[in-house]
Amino acid sequence: MKGHSSTSLIDAAHNVLRDNDRGDMIKAAPDLYPHQWSWDAALISVGLAHNSTARAATEWRTIFGAQWSTGMLPHIVFDPGSPDYFPGFDVWGTETVPARPADVMTSGIAQPPVHAMCVELVLEIGSAAGGENATQAEAFAADAVPRLSAWHDWWSRARDLEGRGLLEIHHGWESGMDNSPRFDPLYERIQVTRPRELPRTDLRHADVLERPSDREYQRYLHLIDQLRSVNYDDTLAPGVIDFRCGDVFATACLAASADALARMADRVGATGLAVQERMRAQRCRHAVASSVDPVSGLCRDWDYTTSEWLNVSSIAGFSLLISGGPSAEVTRQRELLRGPHWMGHPANRYPLPPSVSLDDPTCRTREYWRGPTWPIITWLFSETARRRGDRALASELRSAGLEQLADQEFGEYYEPRTGEPLGSHRQSWTAMAAIDWMAGTRWT
Repeated sequence: MKGHSSTSLIDAAHNVLRDNDRGDMIKAAPDLYPHQWSWDAALISVGLAHNSTARAATEWRTIFGAQWSTGMLPHIVFDPGSPDYFPGFDVWGTETVPARPADVMTSGIAQPPVHAMCVELVLEIGSAAGGENATQAEAFAADAVPRLSAWHDWWSRARDLEGRGLLEIHHGWESGMDNSPRFDPLYERIQVTRPRELPRTDLRHADVLERPSDREYQRYLHLIDQLRSVNYDDTLAPGVIDFRCGDVFATACLAASADALARMADRVGATGLAVQERMRAQRCRHAVASSVDPVSGLCRDWDYTTSEWLNVSSIAGFSLLISGGPSAEVTRQRELLRGPHWMGHPANRYPLPPSVSLDDPTCRTREYWRGPTWPIITWLFSETARRRGDRALASELRSAGLEQLADQEFGEYYEPRTGEPLGSHRQSWTAMAAIDWMAGTRWT
């Protein structure tokens, strides 16, 4: 790393988490995201575990405390003390949903199921620390296993209604990659008949050129209204929603998380559940592998409305590197990722994967998921490479990722050519990536 010592970077990263700590939840970012986001919080817990198993477990108590009776973990848990956010709890209209815990304000959709992967890492970090941390980690994992099983069951039951194996999402926000070009064909079909007032609180804290447009936000709200019209009923939603995408990235995350949950289930003696999760993981892996375009070698999403593959290139095209799969196809994706259109692009400031190839005509290098490099995605690919035994790729991503974060700005995302931090600064899950890469002995 240039210009900063390892000690100062890791201290700065821990300070970000401390500054964003609300006691029972970590804000995703100081101002732009003042609540708890589901997959953010799961990932952030890994960073918390390096300092305190107990604090990581507290974060999970808030996540699980918001779990709906259907098993769904909602994508936002709202902090009543942080009202300056749109769309807030009132826009979601979940107050009448029987499945929502009555005393917790939440949104009505999900986010990528990385949760069991993260719980397993909290368990591993706590166990390695020994003493009270290890004892707390074992108790925490035993409590988390059935809750995670209910979460996975929800995905399989509510979001694989046609049996293809590719998990269906009903909003770009459920993908975690809100305005990625991968969803353009679906969003372009949406006709907003009742435009809404847009109090864009996000633009108080981020440049308009780095955020989704008003037109995109109108479509986002249109989909929320459609889900509200059926009170977020999982069986009725497919009949009213204009956005039905078989999300290859979410499916890959579930494959990796089901593997993790199976290992934890074995550890706590839940052998039947472990068998079930391994079967789930295999089904998801097969679905991801089946999505690969034989020409490009990239994974594809599925349009459930038109029954067609979505041939749009994005970072989600490398989902096989997250789920695992046939060795020849994994090897091909690995080389594509490292190649001149992605990590190895000559215009890259750091050899890291952007959200869209710099050679793609849809690439906009400053705008959210349409081109910037996301440190959390770098971390995810490095962690799954490590778990898969690909130490070389894991080390390559980790080293370049730490170089990018040496500015200590902890940007939400970065301009791939210049390395400029964009979006929210002091982003919690970016700080987590720095902490884990630097504190985790499993990387060496």
